[in-house]
Formats: sequence, C-alpha cells, structure tokens
Amino acid sequence: MNDTITSGNFTFTKTSIEGVVIIDVKSYGDERGFFMETYKKPDFEKGGINCDFVQDNQSSSVKGVLRGLHFQIHHPQSKLVRVIKGSVFDVAVDLRKNSATFGKWEGVVLSAENKRQFFIPRGFAHGFMVLSEQAEFCYKCDDVYHPDDEGGLMWNDPAIAVKWPTLENGDKIQQPILSKKDQCHQSFEEFLNKIKQDS
Repeated sequence: MNDTITSGNFTFTKTSIEGVVIIDVKSYGDERGFFMETYKKPDFEKGGINCDFVQDNQSSSVKGVLRGLHFQIHHPQSKLVRVIKGSVFDVAVDLRKNSATFGKWEGVVLSAENKRQFFIPRGFAHGFMVLSEQAEFCYKCDDVYHPDDEGGLMWNDPAIAVKWPTLENGDKIQQPILSKKDQCHQSFEEFLNKIKQDS
C-alpha cells in the first residue's frame, strides 16, 4: 500500500497512526518572495482528508510554551495545523477507544521554513511546544469551539510518554511554560477510568 499520495501542490504522507497525516506543500518563490496554496479541498480529498472546516484559529507563543494536551469531549474536532512564524513540535494522541493505536502518539516539527502541515482527525488530544524564540500557529477545525466541552491530559503523563524536545536556555534546561489550566489536566489513567464509567 502506498503511504504517500501527491495531488496538485500537496504530498500527503501517512503516519504510524491511522488517519494522522503529514502534508508537505510545494511553494513557488523568487527574489520577491513566495506563493503557495495552503488548502485545496479537491486535492485534500484525494489525499484522504475530507472535512468541512468551519473555524480558523491563530495563536502566538514564546519559546518553551507548551499548550496541551487538549481535546473536546462531546464535540471532537479534526484539525489541520501549520506554523507561519518560528517552529513548534506538534503532537497528536490517539483517544479513539476502538483504535489499534489507542493511547499512542505521533509528533512532527512544523515551521515557517518547512511549510509542513499536520492533519489530526477527530478523537485525538493535541498539543505543541514552541522551539523558536516566538511562533505563530494556525489551524483549521471542522467543528466550532465549545468552551464548556474542554478535556485535557497531562502533557508529561508517563503512560503516554511523549518525547518532547529538550530546550536549552544558556547552560540550563528550560522547563515548559504552562498555563494554570494545562498544569491541572487529568492523567491518562483517570481518563481511562472515565471511559469505563461511561461505557
């Protein structure tokens, strides 16, 4: 089976987790700058991504900021993510109960330089860590944000064991910068217990 599909200016590469796709984008540049398509529905459908995106978001963060691991409980979102300034390490964690890769994660470096995109289907927790001095992060969602429907997992839960990059600040290791909310997320074990109670 072919793990890579090219359509138009996009190359779609399957990952170790079903439905999670890395997308490389062809850009056209000269001394004036560059032009590229960032989304084209017919090409994405050929690449196996068929979503009706309804909301676009953008955030700016400084080096070491870690946002995640976030998901919506009853209104899950597919996300198409990219970086337009700086670089981040982006992570998706499979929370689909019947998936062969339940609890597994996939990560990729996204940057303004590599112009790479990451598609995360519904049923995943998502997060990213900023690697550059500053980063601007953009993403499309196929459902609107529901503030009362937020869920989260601990970014450093040993049961998931995401291999986050190590950031250096001079001769010291920089610890991730977390919001108060992201410091208090549930463990994966607590998440599993809730699933069992609800089933």
